[in-house]
Amino acid sequence: MTNDARTDALRELYESWGNRAAANPAMDLATMRDMYEQAHLLATEPEGVTYRDVDANGVEAMWIVPEGAPDDAAIIYTHGGGCSVMSMHSHRKLAGHLAKAAGVKVLNLNYRLAPEHPYPAQLDDAQAAHRWLRDQGIDPKRIATAGDSAGGNLATTLALVLRDTGEQVPAAIVGFSPWYDMEHNGKTLETNAETDALVQRPVVEMMSQMFLGEAGSPTDPLTNPLYADPTGLPPMYLTASTYETLQDNAERFAELARTAGVDVTLETTPGMQHVFPFMAGRSPEADAAISAAGAFLRKHLGL
Repeated sequence: MTNDARTDALRELYESWGNRAAANPAMDLATMRDMYEQAHLLATEPEGVTYRDVDANGVEAMWIVPEGAPDDAAIIYTHGGGCSVMSMHSHRKLAGHLAKAAGVKVLNLNYRLAPEHPYPAQLDDAQAAHRWLRDQGIDPKRIATAGDSAGGNLATTLALVLRDTGEQVPAAIVGFSPWYDMEHNGKTLETNAETDALVQRPVVEMMSQMFLGEAGSPTDPLTNPLYADPTGLPPMYLTASTYETLQDNAERFAELARTAGVDVTLETTPGMQHVFPFMAGRSPEADAAISAAGAFLRKHLGL
């Protein structure tokens, strides 16, 4: 493990969640959600960024606006948490750092959560927000998608469903530690089990069951993009860490997309935990990933 206290803080938080869950095997979902909301504590407050709650076509969301951001471009951010925990509040500072790095305003979605609202509620909300941005006069060619973990999945599947319905795909996609594999077949789910302090097989099995519900399929390309044809997707920037069990989710999708002719940048960072950009402002690795993602988004949004 790294000896840097700044990056160890994420591992320690994840371990504390695991210890609390182990001490309370019957932990109810409300308590679990409260626990996961602590993720926002890890990042510093980004300077020069304002926040405003908004109703985006029936979807609760938060505008995150860095100083000097243009009015005619936007990033849709979909938070992680297995589509069952976390919120726009847990990810406010992470998304704020990304907005500042890109110089672009971010629409941070508070999409509906499973199991109360299983698939396709989350994707429906992302589509509704995308329509709302277009209704605000933003050209779809000036809209990008971004997210982490399950939100990285949504950032990808939103692009897929837009392509499949004949609409303009986003200008770019960013996925921090994306979770794509709803079948849990990836080799790093086993080989990195000892170094990942958060994501273990029982966790992804539980969250995928809640997300898919009774009607969802783990092999549907819109729940598991490893079954998708990525042809026609925009340029992608993906991150993963050598310590996380979902490492090969990003690697396998990157290979699939490249074979289909998609421009994919995959950054694999040694020794970090799942969604290490949570440490924005406190960890050089997190700051480097956000800076690179910001530059990538600026390029493809024409800024």
